[in-house]
Amino acid sequence: MHDTLRLHRFDLNTKGRDFAVGDIHGYFSKLDAALRKVRFSPVHDRLFAVGDLVDRGPESALVLEWLAQPWFHSVCGNHDLMTWRRALDDPLPDIDHAEHGGQWLDSLDELMRQRIAQSLRELPLAIEVDTANGPVGIIHADFPYDDWRAVYERQFSAEDEDTCLWSIDRYRTGYKQPVRSVRAIVHGHMTVSKMAQLGNVYFIDTGGWRDDGKFTLLNLQTLKAVS
Repeated sequence: MHDTLRLHRFDLNTKGRDFAVGDIHGYFSKLDAALRKVRFSPVHDRLFAVGDLVDRGPESALVLEWLAQPWFHSVCGNHDLMTWRRALDDPLPDIDHAEHGGQWLDSLDELMRQRIAQSLRELPLAIEVDTANGPVGIIHADFPYDDWRAVYERQFSAEDEDTCLWSIDRYRTGYKQPVRSVRAIVHGHMTVSKMAQLGNVYFIDTGGWRDDGKFTLLNLQTLKAVS
């Protein structure tokens, strides 16, 4: 269903800091302001997004410019999936993308839609970032197993991919069992008023795309949040 790379791994950043950020939803100017506040250095630092780069916000088409930056990386979110599927005339069944903030896609010419579709289609399901204290995993919504090695060793089913892209079960049930073989896993998807933690799993979508929300930047070295 997802038709993309399972995992993208990143080596230790020996030059600067690594941050994760919650769902962006087409509010790239607001994200840019948040990065300036922490004196983000495009030369030394890296930014990892938890997906849902597009839909709802006024600047969704800027996703191409951001994905072209060598310091910006993202996993695929359910909105990214909805977008590229509809842009390629293969929309997800039973989901009206336009009703979920996808109207912006209709205002673009065909070439732009194709370019955006290709960029979003290439986003991995998972990212692993090495840190001095061990690897940190990034997945949009949830992880279906209690051991991170499953991302290497298991054949993911369509149901597993759906969990990664859509599930809120871990947060909803308050499941605190730590995920083994990884220092931490970072999720978005579930919008929270402030960063939440269950075991070694962090939920960092604090609604930066909402009028009353803010972008939380999680320093992957320290696992401390900056708002």
